[in-house]
Amino acid sequence: MFGPGRRVPFLALIVFGAGWGLTQPLSKIVVTAGFAPLGIIFWQLIIGTGLLVVISLVRRTWPPLHADALKLYVFIALLGNVLPDIASYNAYEVLPAGVMSIIMSAVPLLAFPVALTLKIERFSWQRLAGLALGMVGVAMIALPQAKLPVGVSLGWVLIAMIAPLCYAFEGNGVDLLSRKKTQAEPTALDALLGASVIGAAIALPMALISGQMFSLVGPWGVPHYTILAIAVIHTLVYSGYVWLVRQSGAVFAAQVSYLVTGFGVAWAMLILGERYSLLVWAAMGLMFAGLMLVLPRAQKES
Repeated sequence: MFGPGRRVPFLALIVFGAGWGLTQPLSKIVVTAGFAPLGIIFWQLIIGTGLLVVISLVRRTWPPLHADALKLYVFIALLGNVLPDIASYNAYEVLPAGVMSIIMSAVPLLAFPVALTLKIERFSWQRLAGLALGMVGVAMIALPQAKLPVGVSLGWVLIAMIAPLCYAFEGNGVDLLSRKKTQAEPTALDALLGASVIGAAIALPMALISGQMFSLVGPWGVPHYTILAIAVIHTLVYSGYVWLVRQSGAVFAAQVSYLVTGFGVAWAMLILGERYSLLVWAAMGLMFAGLMLVLPRAQKES
């Protein structure tokens, strides 16, 4: 079925989907252990920065520091790290990890209306239908029949939706910024390193002022190792994802959205023992159907 040249990309796609999906229940473990969101964000960015510095040393390349590049790093730090992580970690405190995985699959769906608003893409009935299906799926999660934990209201689902909305703006914003090529453009890994440094600098005072900072010095328990695991997995998988985009194209790599959601739900069931109502499974099916309508459009352009 798959030729020798396709086996590695397909295997990589599965590994990356499994890795990113694993960070969903791990995030749930960290917040339920009592660690505050801003402190978690700071330490993850610090650990990620350390790993990316090592990768940059191996590659012998460093992020450019001209004005346009710095604007890009700040933009990614805010909309790709700090703001969506604040929303998602707060939502993890009340929502099941599997449900969070389903909600996070809305990124490609939300990217479409954002792109229309920014006049990056033209209107498409097919993609509008995909967006509608995805939003119906999100609405179904919020219904009482979905049997979410007691006390969880629609408000928490909306808070969780802030994260994929931020990522949708981030992706389109990066697209716009990258079109203004006045100087040496940072690579994806350069941008991730620059954004990680700036994101940590933003998160540190916020964590200190809010009292959400905690120390990693001293005896380590499961939550500490979990924070380390999340940071390492995200950095390595993202680096691998960049390689996959270059090897097989952005359209092929975008299919990781399905796998992240599927693996996220599976990991949550395996690690956390979560179980979901039929309505949640139906919502997941609608989200996948929406993705199928949204993603193929790019296939024709590739």
